[in-house]
Amino acid sequence: MTNKRLYLLLIVLLSTSCTKHPALSNPKTVTEFQVNLNDRDDDLFKVTVRVNGLNKENSYFQFAATAPGTYQTMDIGRYVQSFKAFDKENNEIQCTQNGTNRWDFSDPEKIATIEYTIAETWDTPVDSNSIYRMCGTSLEADHALINGQAVFGYIAGMQEEEIHLKFFYPPNWLVGTALAQNEAGEYVANNYDHLVDSPVQLGVMTKASTMLDKTEVNVFSYSKTGLIPAEEILSAMEEMLQAAKAFLGNLPVDHYTFLYHFEDASHGAWEHSYSSSYVYQEREFNEFKDRLLKTAAHEFFHIVTPLNIHSEIIEHFNFSEPTPSKHLWLYEGTTEWAAQIMLLKAGISTIDDYFDALKRKITVDRMYDSSYSLTDLAMNSYSGAGARQYGNIYMRGALVSGLLDILLLDLSDGQKGLRELMLELASEYGPSKPFEEEFFFEELAKKTYPEVGEFINNYIIYANPLPIAAYYEKIGVNYFAQKDIEDKELGIEANKGEFYFTEISDALQKHGIRKKDKLIKINGKNITMTSMRRLQQKMKKATDEEPYTLVLERDKEEIIVESSDASFKKFLEDFVGNFRKLSNASYDIFELNPSATSHQIELREQWLKN
Repeated sequence: MTNKRLYLLLIVLLSTSCTKHPALSNPKTVTEFQVNLNDRDDDLFKVTVRVNGLNKENSYFQFAATAPGTYQTMDIGRYVQSFKAFDKENNEIQCTQNGTNRWDFSDPEKIATIEYTIAETWDTPVDSNSIYRMCGTSLEADHALINGQAVFGYIAGMQEEEIHLKFFYPPNWLVGTALAQNEAGEYVANNYDHLVDSPVQLGVMTKASTMLDKTEVNVFSYSKTGLIPAEEILSAMEEMLQAAKAFLGNLPVDHYTFLYHFEDASHGAWEHSYSSSYVYQEREFNEFKDRLLKTAAHEFFHIVTPLNIHSEIIEHFNFSEPTPSKHLWLYEGTTEWAAQIMLLKAGISTIDDYFDALKRKITVDRMYDSSYSLTDLAMNSYSGAGARQYGNIYMRGALVSGLLDILLLDLSDGQKGLRELMLELASEYGPSKPFEEEFFFEELAKKTYPEVGEFINNYIIYANPLPIAAYYEKIGVNYFAQKDIEDKELGIEANKGEFYFTEISDALQKHGIRKKDKLIKINGKNITMTSMRRLQQKMKKATDEEPYTLVLERDKEEIIVESSDASFKKFLEDFVGNFRKLSNASYDIFELNPSATSHQIELREQWLKN
């Protein structure tokens, strides 16, 4: 957008009964937003925009169709309840809605004031394209959540103007945001993009702060019943924050704000350059602490990408028309990989924890369309078909980034992995210098090795099967897509989804069960996750006398065993109770190779180091 000397003033009325508009609180030519949060009864944000000297180029008011990092169509204009413009004498100027998100001015030169009301997104039903809660707005008796694109719009030609933001709210409320304040107490955003990139949470909250070297970290917590204070969250995050610092060397931001909202349901998180917002169900903190920390680690790593590494599509974001970037693999997939491996490198997670995370990602990846590449996923992210595949960016995207890390370490003899490449790119680019969308893949290959170009072509541009076993072998780790697993206490072996007796207790021997018998059915039901879950529920309510029946296969013949014996039931209870673990254990196994070469071990040690 072309810079203008004329600026936008956005004001929520302090009193709906006022007939005169208040004077500008700041004489400088900046965009000033004033938001009155003392009037919250009707779930509407009441916005007044005061302007001076508009011209023909400032011919319309635009609400956002989408926002960075959401990969969804929002069409915020759907939530606008009323929209009017006035001249200096309060005479109404004609405004015409042009599409979902735009209002055209008949005579922009005369406009002095724009007034509109816009509904909060949480409590406003829509027919389609529901907005993620962490990306929307909430307005209640004890709090308000404001994501800029869901409340504010901009006048044509004025998206790049500086913005001052001032709130009016109850005296017992706190304000949480990454925006800094000026001497007048107003929050300052460089432009509309910066405002959208800086969510604001206000209300009856708690706050905790710490310094991470030169980086100030603030945590704000709105907890519906006060169950989860900010201090408890920050205390739990200390190790993760130190791990991030060690992983990155020096943090590329001087401040960062975590905004937590704990109420009735869990919806996820949304990253920003200097902050992140989280919406979770309020419950005992220890019940979901690990999940919260891993999510926070992911969101925090976004200070690298897309803050410091992004294409011009992200730099010059199109709020009026969703425009995808094919480098979603970098913004989300690489971030998810980094969040997992930095905890491993710091010793917060064990190698087995990391292997379990890989296993889960491989399992979930199989649930998605295997023909959908990471670039396909990115370019179709705003469509219905792409939205159904979107979750795989955190699975296949992270797996691909992990493989790229190993490839780089192997090619550089342990000197340079994906972490080092990311830090190099962050140093070369930065918050205000984007890379070229169309040529970034070529640039990565030039900066590294020709093999990296081949890797990108095979596993990012196209959806070839991932070479997981071959790559992890390079660092002395064995991967088995399927492997026989024996539970010695149960005396059961899991083999490709089938179950065999390997050890026979006296109780089982008494019922004629032998080694190598294959367990086919229990109580007439095939052995599946669903049937075992139902059987477990039934066993809790069963009487001591109720018998249970097994169907076994021995030498291609079926054998039926029925008993109500206590020791027999004990075996069944143990089998059903451990079924999920036993069933899952035979798939996607990662193990350290006990016969790894010295080169493999050395490369693994480099893989584990910061």
